[in-house]
Amino acid sequence: MDAEVLIIGAGLSGLSAGRVLQAAGKRVLLMDKGRSVGGRMATRRIQNGLADHGAQFFTARTEVFQQVVDEWLVQGRVRVWGHGWSDGSLKHTVNDGHPRYVSVGGMNALTHHLAEGLNVRLNAQALSVRYDSHRWIVRYGDEGLLTAGVLILTPPVPQSLKLLMEGSVDLHPDDRAALEHIEYGPCLCGLFVIDGDVNLPEPGAIQNLNKVVYWVADNQRKGISEQRIITLHVESSYSRAHYDDPDENTLAFLRDELKQYLAPDAAIVEEQLKKWRYSVPLTTHPFDCLTAQGLPLVFAGDAFGGQGRVEGAYMSGRAAGQAALDLLK
Repeated sequence: MDAEVLIIGAGLSGLSAGRVLQAAGKRVLLMDKGRSVGGRMATRRIQNGLADHGAQFFTARTEVFQQVVDEWLVQGRVRVWGHGWSDGSLKHTVNDGHPRYVSVGGMNALTHHLAEGLNVRLNAQALSVRYDSHRWIVRYGDEGLLTAGVLILTPPVPQSLKLLMEGSVDLHPDDRAALEHIEYGPCLCGLFVIDGDVNLPEPGAIQNLNKVVYWVADNQRKGISEQRIITLHVESSYSRAHYDDPDENTLAFLRDELKQYLAPDAAIVEEQLKKWRYSVPLTTHPFDCLTAQGLPLVFAGDAFGGQGRVEGAYMSGRAAGQAALDLLK
C-alpha cells in the first residue's frame, strides 16, 4: 500500500491529523486538489500586498487549543490582532475577553508551517474512493491511483459523500443520516486594493452579523500587507441567492458597500472576487470526528465538534488522527 493512512484534504483538519499520525510513526500521505495547502486558511497576493480571503482570525476557547496557540505565539507564528470588533455603530471594539489571533504573514502561512515534514501531494484531485480487499483505492487525476489501509476525509461533507458514491461505498444508514444532516453556507468575498485611507475602527475591522456584508477588514492594519487591501465577506443567505450572478454585478454591489468607509480622496485600483461554496457550517456534527461503522474511515473538518471555527477544524483533525491510530490497532 502507498500509505497506512491516506488523508484527502490538506486544510487545517487534514494537516492536524497528519501531524498526529506522523508523530506516532505512521506512514501517512495527504493529497489535495489545490496548488497549496491550507483550504480556507487562504491568503492571496495582489499587487504588492497580501489579503486573507478565507478565515480571517481565530480564537482559543479550549485549554488544549490554547496550549497549541501559546506555542505558536512563542515561535512568532501568530499574534493577537485585537479582542473584538466594532459593529459599525460604535467607535470602540466590543471585547468578549477572547483574543483574536492572526497568522504572521497571512493565515496560509500557518498551514504551511503545519505542512512542514509531511508527505503532501498537491494538484491531486480525488475523483472516487472505493474499499476493496481491506484497502482503500483512491482514483485521482487522469489515471492516478493511491492505496491505504485507513482513509480520512476532510473536504466539505457533500464532497466527501460524492467521492464515496462514485466508488460505490456503502455507509451505515445512521452514519449517512448524520453526515447528510450537516449543512453549509456559501460566502462571496471581495478583495479591493485601495489608494488612500479607509475609515475603519480599531483594530481595523468591522463585524456585524446582522448585515449582508458582515465583515470588512483592512489587511494592512492587520499587519500582513504592505499595501492597503480590504476584504469583505457576505453572509450566507445573500451569497446563496447571488452565487451564480455575473462577477461584475457582485463586485459592483461590494464596491458600493465599501464606499462608505473610503476617505474622500481614496480610490479603488484593483478588485477581485472569490467564491466559497462551503464557507461556513450552518449545522454541525456534535463530535470532533465521525468514524464510520464497519469501515476504516474517518470524517473530519470544521463541521465537526459543534464549533464551526478554526479551532474546531484543528481539534477535529487531532481527533481524526487519533481515531485512525485506533483503527490501525
